[in-house]
Amino acid sequence: MHPVNWAILVTYIAYVLWDGIRRSKDTDNIEGYFLANRSLPWWAVGLSVMATQLSAVTMIGTTGQGATDGLRFIQLYFGLPLAMVILGVTLVPLLHGAKVFTAYEFLEKRFDAKTRSLTAFLFLLSRGMSCGTIIAAPSVVFSAIFGWDMTWSVAMIGIPTVLYTMIGGVQAVTWADVKQMVLIVLALLAVVIVLLVKIPVSPVDALELAGATGRLQVFDFSWDLTQTYTFWSGIIGGTFLMLSYFGTDQSQVQRHLTAKSVDDARTSLMMSAYWKIPLQALVLIVGVLVWVFYLFVPGPMLWNPVAERQVQAEAPAEFNALQARYVDAWNIRTQDARAAVAGDHGVDSEVTRPDREALIESEAAVNAVRAEALALVTQVTGAPSRDVNYIIPRFVLDWLPLGLAGIFIAGVIAAAMSSIASELNSLSTATVIDFYRRWWRPEGSPPHLLRVSKIATGLWGLFACVVATYAANLGSLIEVVNRFGSFFYGSILGVFLLAMIPRTNGPGAFFGLLAGMGVVASVHFGLPEVAFLWHNVIGAVTVLTVGVLVSAVSPRPASA
Repeated sequence: MHPVNWAILVTYIAYVLWDGIRRSKDTDNIEGYFLANRSLPWWAVGLSVMATQLSAVTMIGTTGQGATDGLRFIQLYFGLPLAMVILGVTLVPLLHGAKVFTAYEFLEKRFDAKTRSLTAFLFLLSRGMSCGTIIAAPSVVFSAIFGWDMTWSVAMIGIPTVLYTMIGGVQAVTWADVKQMVLIVLALLAVVIVLLVKIPVSPVDALELAGATGRLQVFDFSWDLTQTYTFWSGIIGGTFLMLSYFGTDQSQVQRHLTAKSVDDARTSLMMSAYWKIPLQALVLIVGVLVWVFYLFVPGPMLWNPVAERQVQAEAPAEFNALQARYVDAWNIRTQDARAAVAGDHGVDSEVTRPDREALIESEAAVNAVRAEALALVTQVTGAPSRDVNYIIPRFVLDWLPLGLAGIFIAGVIAAAMSSIASELNSLSTATVIDFYRRWWRPEGSPPHLLRVSKIATGLWGLFACVVATYAANLGSLIEVVNRFGSFFYGSILGVFLLAMIPRTNGPGAFFGLLAGMGVVASVHFGLPEVAFLWHNVIGAVTVLTVGVLVSAVSPRPASA
């Protein structure tokens, strides 16, 4: 990478670290450290909520998803607006009124301590693993592109983030999120502009080519439960996922607990309801346009440069044969794309059926060669290439103008830092409030609890960095995060839904949660095969059903 791009990147990381330390005021007590004394404006909270979600996984994994699969992924977010409205009238006022540090404190007030602890433990497990995956996303860029060891790449991202989160608390996290959100959006818009300039066809033709191969297809109304992204999985499974994520996941709950009032918290959540889907569409369109760009510009057969070099070295004959076939298939696809653009589109200005079919066939031929190359990678290296995570990094460093590549990489780092910091802060909060203060030191002094909070932040940062060194090999990073979450989220949501049902009790909530996790685990690891978005529905419904039944047959406390 050019020294100018390095200068931009290093300057940005140094600035975020300095600003985080500067904002460590009012963090001499745990309410200031964890909740900013409940004083943050709604727009800052809203941007922090969005920045926590729009992570480096989104910048790398979702753009790669757009390049390979088109816009179908956006169906995951169709349930978001509905979820935000529901949360605004249910859990948000409930949690604000309870004056809690964590969502799980509320569960002890409503049920009992063991339900609180089990739910908090599941949050720590799921969010700790997801945090590692978020660190892995930018680390993949540095490790593969610059040839660095993955451990050093993880450390370069994780250490600065852990430092400013430990020192500055939620104040540093939130205000860093505000600046990082602006940088992320500007970086994405800049890439779109560059792509539109560099693609040798008009924007309309580019979209027609993408549409010819199904990459602009948003809606899939299939009821096939094995299909991950459909309209129904997004509306139903996605609603349950978003209800749990924004309403019961401490990394999000802690954001709206910092707001000045219930109305401010509601408004901050509605920002996501209005803007998340357009932003997600922008990210996916970047990936789609990158695919169109490589219709006309030769791209690598393997996007992962480390895997590419290793296969070239250890299986040169097989690699060269596949490379020759790939070049032939790519040339044919390019000819078909040019023919589709130059052909008579008719009165509807659309790619004609013969052009569409020819492009689909040549696209399938290119993908077939790529599939053989990926199988060769697995055969030679013993691990899959996970090419989808390398598409955007290769494009950025190969084709973006001087300076803009540095800004985009800084945007990836910004996205990673915002999400990592928010999650480390919430992991520390749940650890200290739901376990350390609850079970070990209930009378701990504020200075003592503050020291423990900072230590917990550092330990969770170390755990996340260890997970990150393995997460890059798990597949599309955006799917990995959602799979982690969906394994736990539905069951956790079910407990909070039980809390709003009269006459349910602690045994019902506890055993319902155990049953929900058990059923989701059996579906995940066994039969029947069900796409992961439906795990959220299965978990919540199981917890509700078992919880209501157990509550009905178990004795209630004398005060009930």
